[in-house]
Amino acid sequence: MTSHQLRAATWIKSSHSGANGGDCIEIAPGFPETVPVRDSKNPDGPVLVVGRSAWAAFTAAL
Repeated sequence: MTSHQLRAATWIKSSHSGANGGDCIEIAPGFPETVPVRDSKNPDGPVLVVGRSAWAAFTAAL
């Protein structure tokens, strides 16, 4: 995955995020092996790239 792919990705915000600009994350679906995650308040900031199985375990634990 390249930085160009991440910039061109369609990012979606967590459905648990409010409209007040609080602590929100976004993910970019469409990558078969990984789940890119970023802070919605800083879209030009760093992106954490998590393996699909690790993401599934994380969301299941929530």
